[in-house]
Amino acid sequence: MTWASTLLFAGGLFLGGGTFSFIQQKMPRGVTLLLALGALMCVLAGVALLEVWE
Repeated sequence: MTWASTLLFAGGLFLGGGTFSFIQQKMPRGVTLLLALGALMCVLAGVALLEVWE
């Protein structure tokens, strides 16, 4: 596991928690969706950088 994959995965989980918080606070749907997409992209990029695939 590289540092880049660790940071991207952790950042994605952090943004995912923010998404959950935004949903609980009933924030605008567009902002919540944008945050959720960012979280998903971070997690997927972190998984793609794992050395398991090589």
